[in-house]
Amino acid sequence: MPTIALLGDVMLGRGVNDELQHVEPAAVWGSVLPVLRAADAVVVNLECAITRQRARWRRAPKVFHFRADPRAIEVLAAGNVRCVTLANNHSLDFEVAGLLETLDLLDAAGIARVGAGRNLAEARAPVVLEIGGVRVGFMGATDNEPLFQADRDRPGTGFVDIERSPDAVDAVAEPIAAARAAGAAVVVLALHWGPNMVTEPPDVFREFAGAVLDRGADVLYGHSAHVFQGVERLDGNLVLYDTGDFIDDYAVDAELRNDWSFVFLVDVTTGGRLERLRMLPVRLDYAQVNLAMGEECRAICDLMRRRSRAFGTSLSETADGLELVLDE
Repeated sequence: MPTIALLGDVMLGRGVNDELQHVEPAAVWGSVLPVLRAADAVVVNLECAITRQRARWRRAPKVFHFRADPRAIEVLAAGNVRCVTLANNHSLDFEVAGLLETLDLLDAAGIARVGAGRNLAEARAPVVLEIGGVRVGFMGATDNEPLFQADRDRPGTGFVDIERSPDAVDAVAEPIAAARAAGAAVVVLALHWGPNMVTEPPDVFREFAGAVLDRGADVLYGHSAHVFQGVERLDGNLVLYDTGDFIDDYAVDAELRNDWSFVFLVDVTTGGRLERLRMLPVRLDYAQVNLAMGEECRAICDLMRRRSRAFGTSLSETADGLELVLDE
């Protein structure tokens, strides 16, 4: 049974980039590494530019600029990352030149990427990968940082204005249809949406999620809040409203616990149906992630169960985390 590991924000810049000068690329994955290598594919939201460029984005005020040296590509390769989404508010932190170098480095490493490109068509285009014998389509979009959006002849991200544009669903429905036309049996939309440090999605996001699934997506894979949110099963399909953080150097909010998250493992049947979601709790340390253990593991699971209950989702306990059966 093919397994796709979906991870939250992977930020390899700043302090993480400094640590990479002294450790092996695989070290940042900590005790999670065997889980990632056992999956048929790992997909992450890459929350930084990977570039030698030093000129920062200056066309509008921006507090944080995240950049990793090209060696960071080895981190992705070591973690079995086969696809990244670049539809977020940091892909152009080091200007268009930084984005273009990121694209080139990923392409040279054979790592697929979605959500940003040399023009709007490329930014919105899906990729279809053979994963454990199943063709899976991926695409990325974001409602963050409107000035980063691509245009017909301008590099940037696949921007969608979820709260204000009646065309937002159509914008993501087109690449969903394109992935299906290319033979995808399963379609995953990566969506970087909403503000930081919020523990539940607004009603408009829930409505958007339902509409996207109605238009042909099987999984909506959200991120942006820096904390995980609940999960929902809709007619056998799956919404991960926010997968939180995964690798970073961020300060920890002791109440919201942005240092807690999960490896989200989606098991797919060989016929291309979603079978189940498995969630393995993790603890984020400075520039490293590890599987959560003991009482902390139970606390993370309890928090996810409470947050998912708001969507009518009942999660089962397993020996190492939580589970949601999707094919029933």
